[in-house]
Amino acid sequence: MNEPIPRLLSFLLEMKTRFSDEKYKILDSIFTPSAGFPPPPPPAPVPIALARVGGRAPPQRPASLLVLDWPSRSANLARRGCCPIGSPQPAGGAGPAGRASLLLLRRRGRGAGRRPLLLPPLPRRRRAGAMSHERDRATDQMQLWKEQRGSQTPDEITTGAGIPVGDKLNALTAGSRGPLLVQDVVFTDEMAHFDRERIPERVVHAKGAGAFGYFEVTHDITKYTKAKVFEHIGKRTPIAVRFSTVAGESGSADTVRDPRGFAVKFYTDDGNWDLTGNNTPIFFIRDPLLFPSFIHTQKRNPQTHLKDPDMVWDFWSLRPESLHQVSFLFSDRGIPDGHRHMNGYGSHTFKFVNANGKAVYCKFHYKTDQGIKNLTVEEAGRLSREDPDYGLRDLYNAIDTGNYPSWTLYIQVMTFEQAETFPFNPFDLTKIWPHKDYPLIPVGKLILNRNPVNYFADVEQLAFDPSNMPPGIEPSPDKMLQGRLFSYPDTHRHRLGANYLQIPVNCPFRARVANYQRDGPMCVFDNQGGAPNYFPNSFSGPENQPKALEHRYHVSADVQRFNSADEDNVTQVRDFYTQVLNEEERKRLCENIAGHLKDAQLFIQKRAVKNFTDVHPDYGSRIQALLDKYNAMEKKNVIRTFTRPSHHLAAKEKANL
Repeated sequence: MNEPIPRLLSFLLEMKTRFSDEKYKILDSIFTPSAGFPPPPPPAPVPIALARVGGRAPPQRPASLLVLDWPSRSANLARRGCCPIGSPQPAGGAGPAGRASLLLLRRRGRGAGRRPLLLPPLPRRRRAGAMSHERDRATDQMQLWKEQRGSQTPDEITTGAGIPVGDKLNALTAGSRGPLLVQDVVFTDEMAHFDRERIPERVVHAKGAGAFGYFEVTHDITKYTKAKVFEHIGKRTPIAVRFSTVAGESGSADTVRDPRGFAVKFYTDDGNWDLTGNNTPIFFIRDPLLFPSFIHTQKRNPQTHLKDPDMVWDFWSLRPESLHQVSFLFSDRGIPDGHRHMNGYGSHTFKFVNANGKAVYCKFHYKTDQGIKNLTVEEAGRLSREDPDYGLRDLYNAIDTGNYPSWTLYIQVMTFEQAETFPFNPFDLTKIWPHKDYPLIPVGKLILNRNPVNYFADVEQLAFDPSNMPPGIEPSPDKMLQGRLFSYPDTHRHRLGANYLQIPVNCPFRARVANYQRDGPMCVFDNQGGAPNYFPNSFSGPENQPKALEHRYHVSADVQRFNSADEDNVTQVRDFYTQVLNEEERKRLCENIAGHLKDAQLFIQKRAVKNFTDVHPDYGSRIQALLDKYNAMEKKNVIRTFTRPSHHLAAKEKANL
């Protein structure tokens, strides 16, 4: 069945709901391109077919169309965005707003007077949480799925082994009140699978939304890298993307103040490339050994199981390197308006290697084409109550209505010689490369045009691994990146199993997998058949590919545990505070920090304020003034209670007081 058919059905159902008066009538007609538009045939059940306009020709055989009798004149239609076939199209070439529109016929009496019209897509639904009787497409998913099936008869229920089930409502018992029978395999099959439905939750980035699309190269960067994903302008590579929060559980709200994960899987000709980043170009720490402790502070207290501001601010105030990310987090960009209106960053420093073996360092930036939008604290709080899945819903509905989000990919490039003379460590994840010295170079477009078919299969099982880098892209000495090269695939093996790369959404389907890895739980492919499972061998097993050898580079240094805690933690934060933010943004930043820091103990507050004062005296003094107000208010509202041992306590009990 053609894809537009269910969309037309949905439209007609909505039109019937919205406009019940007699001005809007549904008429049957036959469209024959070669013979014009003859009068309608006698009433009879007919199939519905629909042509998309904009890039596709009408069908070459008669096809039944639903015709909307629209009494408005051409001027009114023009105001609605409709235009006759053959007339100039709106920008985009595919109907209003550049999207494929529905081809309908306008009735002008009988005979050949009728002509086809472009019907604009339905207007976008109101934002989730708005007072409206309308339902968005995510909410209507079940109904839309049913409509897509059309007249197909429902499938027959089976067990997991495909055996038909005669009764799915009643367990097999001895008598109407009797006990269950062990032989009720329908029940045991159902319950045994239900007991194992859940897999371990991601230890970080548990709450997320995913989508699919493609990356298209728009600018040549082959002088920097031989990676096939960038090999020529116009090349398209399928992608999978997952957006997420960091600290929350899988059921947490999308509108919390938290960094957002921005992970992209490129299904390239040389295997999968996973660019696993965030919506910030920096991070809280620069040494991977601190990562587990940092994440523990963002999670729940081990005894109370509550979020603990003492844990959060104790760690941040003890590690001043976090100042840059903390300042970014509590700025306006700390709560993006959904996933479509935020930038993404590879964050780490990577290495490009070109076809001649020359290498440079690089960073990746995704700039949203939808424009940056953020939520206020009040809006975020309201949405967390009314629609905690706001970001997921917004992304799903945008894609489902053809409003495909896109980002422009840029890179920054630094030569090895520039890295040697750089004023600070170019691999420090708590700092950025100044754009004035290392400008953004455009590369291509990332476009998301398909929602997951099944969330668990396509998103929950989606696994990103920073160590997946095809030839032409390699890791730099970035310590945090080096630490992630191990931790990410390790957690996937725990969460999804040793053969997680055989799960369809993780499978490198554009490359042929040939290696000496065998067996393991859930090996669902042919296990590479009878090919040799050892190397080297004399029996035509997979061989080395010298062209894929890593770039050679020189390292000469002492081996020890280097303390990087005091590597200029304030200069770039000062630039962010004084040059990037305006006065109103600085005011909101300090209010947001003080509003969160006030719940920590006083000695932690003082230590944190000292760090902010080191950045800039104004930064620290503003936060301290706000904290003083909060603390004075708390003292005013405190309830003091006095107790003394009761006179009737036993002597032994009194002795223990």
